[in-house]
Amino acid sequence: MADVILRNINIKRILNGHPWIYKTEIDRIERDYTPGEIVNVLNHKKEFIGKGYINLKSMITVRLLTRNIHEEIDEEFFRKRIKRAWEYRKKVMDNLNSCRVVFAEADFLPALIVDKFGDYLVLQTLSLGIDRYKETIVKLLIEILNPKGIYERNDVNVRELEGLPQQKGYLYGKFDTMQQFEENRIKFWVDIENGQKTGYFLDQKENRRAIQNYVKDAEVLDCFSHTGSFTVHALHYGAKRVETVDISEEAIEMAKKNVELNGYQERCNFVCDNAFDLLRKYDKENRKFDTVILDPPAFTKSKETVKDALRGYKEINLRALKILKSGGFLITCSCSQHIKPDMFLNIIKEAANDAKKTVRFVEQRTQSKDHPILLASEETQYLKCLILQVL
Repeated sequence: MADVILRNINIKRILNGHPWIYKTEIDRIERDYTPGEIVNVLNHKKEFIGKGYINLKSMITVRLLTRNIHEEIDEEFFRKRIKRAWEYRKKVMDNLNSCRVVFAEADFLPALIVDKFGDYLVLQTLSLGIDRYKETIVKLLIEILNPKGIYERNDVNVRELEGLPQQKGYLYGKFDTMQQFEENRIKFWVDIENGQKTGYFLDQKENRRAIQNYVKDAEVLDCFSHTGSFTVHALHYGAKRVETVDISEEAIEMAKKNVELNGYQERCNFVCDNAFDLLRKYDKENRKFDTVILDPPAFTKSKETVKDALRGYKEINLRALKILKSGGFLITCSCSQHIKPDMFLNIIKEAANDAKKTVRFVEQRTQSKDHPILLASEETQYLKCLILQVL
């Protein structure tokens, strides 16, 4: 096994539990290795820190798997980790019909994502190191969770940074990739083959349930609705009417299917439009809503574009605040990992000031508990959800 020797620099982040070793932190590598193999990571004094898989093509050159020098990275290692992840979900989740089974670094299985939709699993292996164990992982998922099928959604750009091809397809069983599942006891369709990411965004599960007090008997505007998950929850929790907005015709069609699946079509109308433009239009027309939901896609994927992203968040929230009735609620989210919770709250404050609105802070939320947050790795906390009242 090769030894990766770190530079004589401050490595407090790594020693405190962060699982990534960046290329710039490495002094040298002793002994030969194959990309994706397990290596030892040592400090500049050659004291053991941990073991992980290596890939010099990636700026995240080593992803640590264990800090136990005696622990072997073999099938039994992965069995224990996957079992531990599943047992955690059993403890913290009310309903396991749909959930994230493995959340990468936060479950100490870097770059591995496993989502569960009913009886089917969707898998992503996003680094070379974890991809080498894909067959073993599939075998263990069958053993531990007994799914009817497993589908691979490795059609993501990040794999190319690891020197891996983009691909998708069946890993276990043959099945219709359009499947039904339950979230908060509400029925949804998921397009496992062609939906975004793994087909559906499970991280908002608890936040969707949390809206029930703010949508009952309300006129609701759901912007960036994607496949209608917040819309259907609002209707389920007694909204008088919901206007569902997304720029994608495909997303709107899936949202319609999800609304119809639950029998709520009479209280919902759909608008295929740019949410920025529509919010401005409704502001000019003096349209008013009781509740506005904003759940946009990430406005930035790098630190370099954070300022532009903040301008975008300020704009949509300012417009949303202006079209809310007095006493109405804004439910606003950001999934941009580079937008920290305090930054997001501050930009909402600025939007409220510019909109000349008095806003009451009701609740601050993050991702669902099946997307656990590792305190040593701030990257694992990415989702922000604020619930505010306009007075």
